[in-house]
Amino acid sequence: MKNIRTFLILVLAFLVTALGSAQVASQTTESVPADLVPADLTAQVVLTAEVEWGPLNPARGDQSPRAATLWGDRTASVPSGFLVQFVDGFSSPPHIHNVTYRGVVIRGLVHNDDPGAANMWLPAGSFWTQPAGDVHITAADANSNLAYIEIEDGPYLVLPTEEAFDNGERPVNVDESNLVWLDASNITWIDQTGVSPSANGPKIAFLWGTPQAGELNGTFVKLPTGFTGTLHSYGSTLRAVVIQGQPSHSLTSGTNAKTLEPGSYFGSTGETRHQVSCETGEACIIYVRAEGTFDVVPASSSPNQNS
Repeated sequence: MKNIRTFLILVLAFLVTALGSAQVASQTTESVPADLVPADLTAQVVLTAEVEWGPLNPARGDQSPRAATLWGDRTASVPSGFLVQFVDGFSSPPHIHNVTYRGVVIRGLVHNDDPGAANMWLPAGSFWTQPAGDVHITAADANSNLAYIEIEDGPYLVLPTEEAFDNGERPVNVDESNLVWLDASNITWIDQTGVSPSANGPKIAFLWGTPQAGELNGTFVKLPTGFTGTLHSYGSTLRAVVIQGQPSHSLTSGTNAKTLEPGSYFGSTGETRHQVSCETGEACIIYVRAEGTFDVVPASSSPNQNS
């Protein structure tokens, strides 16, 4: 009799636990619309205030710029993206890297060129690339200097000039004043049915890669003040870093929205709709690294975004 009572108690406990788990799973599923978050989605938001800083080049100790990972791992053989801080007046000795990197100035002034080149200070919103093996220096000239750096394969190493080599690439420096901004509604690879061109609508500036299905590419997206809508990713990955302004971001329609300061990051895998708005006093500029294509659609022109 005692064994039967014990058995019944265990069965009852199992049923209570199972029902509780089912209720939690049901609440989790219902809280996020299925069309916004596919089953295989991995989404992440990293605020600038949450990043962990450490030396970019530990060998230089206190003289090294500081770095903080946003995604990936720059010490491993994988793609990654990270922030770098330079003190005012910083200037590196001539050096090379074992991998090619791309950079975007978020704050301050950055110079990256041959050791003998005249200073060409890139302001916030500028873009540059540094080929692997190419001898160069990096310098900064403002009270606060912040850049976003990304690589396609690590680890990211700083090496002496004696190990220089030519990998066939050439450096690129694009001052923000030389960017070409296009009306997002007129881009052929962006399918925005029913969206009318607008001088105050979202803009796109192409930076690198091929913006088509299955291909890696990088662009700037500019959202005007007052914009509310959707950044809809169709590809396998989307990684976005705020360069200017303080856009609001959420994976659902205004639920758990977070304000993203410059240097903040959001990303996802699989087809995803990111709800974004720009309510600050200046336009919001976001650097988007995508594998595939995406839409930038104002809320009034996106009838399916809340379905």
